[in-house]
Amino acid sequence: MLMRHSTPPTLAEMELIAAEELSRIPDELRRQVGNVVIRVEEFPDEETEREMRLESPFDLLGLYRGVALPRRSVLDVRTRPDMIFLYRRPILDYWCEFNLELSAVLRHVLIHEIGHHFGFSDEDMERIERE
Repeated sequence: MLMRHSTPPTLAEMELIAAEELSRIPDELRRQVGNVVIRVEEFPDEETEREMRLESPFDLLGLYRGVALPRRSVLDVRTRPDMIFLYRRPILDYWCEFNLELSAVLRHVLIHEIGHHFGFSDEDMERIERE
């Protein structure tokens, strides 16, 4: 489903685009994403802004919250699911600034954040995106 946008999608529409792009990411990532929850929000919350020391809430397109797979132990007690946050307004600004296909921007952010779930380096994620 290739969708060209001339107006900004709503949160619900962006969730649909993200779900479609998730289905298109390489199998080596998608197979093991498992129970990671993907949420689209307007902006990072204030706690995240402070924690990440953001100058502006527009500085963050997405965020992985959880314990990367290589750092997990069978003894870990998990109280929250791993989550990937996609931040609608910063993503839309990026989309407009660089005049890219919105689905490509979402795919890029998803791959990057899923890569954090796997403990991948930035180089690993760049390679996966090229493939």
